[in-house]
Amino acid sequence: MKQNAIRAALAAVFLTAPVAGMAQETDLAKRVEQLAAELEKVKAELAAQRAQAAAAPRTAAPVPSTAPAQAMTNAPVSTAWATPAAALASDTVFSGYGEVNYNRPVRNASGTQTDVRRAVIGIQHRFDDKTKVVAEFEWEHGVVSASDKGESEVEQLYVEREFNGGLRGKAGLFLMPVGLLNQTHEPTAYYGVERNFVETAIIPTTWREAGLGLSGEFGDGFAWDTGLTTGFDLSKWDPASGEGRESPPGSIHQEGQLAKSRDLSLHGALNWRGYPRLLVGGSVFTGKAGHATPGFAANDARLTLLDLHTRFTPGAWDLSALWAYGRISNTEALNATFVGNPTPVPSSFAGWYLQAAYKLWQSGDYVLSPFARFESFNTARSYAAQPAGLGVPATPYERVATIGANLMVGQGVVLKADYQKFRQDKSLDRINLGLGFAY
Repeated sequence: MKQNAIRAALAAVFLTAPVAGMAQETDLAKRVEQLAAELEKVKAELAAQRAQAAAAPRTAAPVPSTAPAQAMTNAPVSTAWATPAAALASDTVFSGYGEVNYNRPVRNASGTQTDVRRAVIGIQHRFDDKTKVVAEFEWEHGVVSASDKGESEVEQLYVEREFNGGLRGKAGLFLMPVGLLNQTHEPTAYYGVERNFVETAIIPTTWREAGLGLSGEFGDGFAWDTGLTTGFDLSKWDPASGEGRESPPGSIHQEGQLAKSRDLSLHGALNWRGYPRLLVGGSVFTGKAGHATPGFAANDARLTLLDLHTRFTPGAWDLSALWAYGRISNTEALNATFVGNPTPVPSSFAGWYLQAAYKLWQSGDYVLSPFARFESFNTARSYAAQPAGLGVPATPYERVATIGANLMVGQGVVLKADYQKFRQDKSLDRINLGLGFAY
């Protein structure tokens, strides 16, 4: 910035200085010599700073505790928040990811659509070797306006500080450390065109809360993450819409938008990587969701969500499994006010999946990995008891089989194709194509 100012001053001198009179020319020459000397001084200072930065290596940003270890070389690659070697000399790093998807229903071709699913810009700035700010901004569905379906949102915005002994603390809006996908959700980091149903309907990816968090490591490969944050707002539940049936927690999360905070929530996660290429872990999140809302019938309702997950990448294989279970308590009085509506509040929802991928072919920086995934999930597994004739029956589990392949192009671009078969609602069977990138 200082060099630019000096150059601008030089340009201003040459362009605006009068050319008449020897006295003026002499004054101009003196000013040019003075500015040139100052420029040489600044150049010397910058050279010294570069030499100092090269002699003192920076500390890369820690990988989120629930993200698959990057040593698992056969897994899809997440690059959006990695710190490139070329960027280590910079205090501010820009990153991003995006995806464009094509979905063609098998039984209803008129429903075929192409969507700019999301475009994300990330900014990470290091104030020093121990303190950084992380921000992530997302646009969904191509166009954002009052009459369109697009969304514009702040996905993350937090400050993190590293302390002695590997302890890290953060404050702001950050992703919850749950499952395998929530913290590592770039299109290069997972198999298939669409994110799996269990980690979108049961665990509402990308799920973030505002608050305080602590994380660290101990023992042989153990990592922990805990915090006190905002939670869900059950008063947002709309029994007349189908949003709650698509994802109970997704329909009532607050995303840091004027979030009710009378009732705060606790979360904790524990992961173990003590064996090569193996990750085993779990998480729990719990908090009241009524916030002492005046006239609300479920101020004592509590939402609890937990998961168990594992990932193993022996040789060319990439194997993973996840189970998630959610419960909303004390909903009887609230559902009594929803009688006659199609979507009361469920007392439980759950799901699980198994997935296997294999690195079948590699040529240069091209890698082809076929995969198969089977998942079972239910967003209305059970309801609290209601008087005879007034309750809504629980829904059956939906089961989805997905087969397809990811073609990685280098470390930052992926082409995807898959076919999804639904057991309950066969009208949802579809073919998907996708393009994704992360940098």
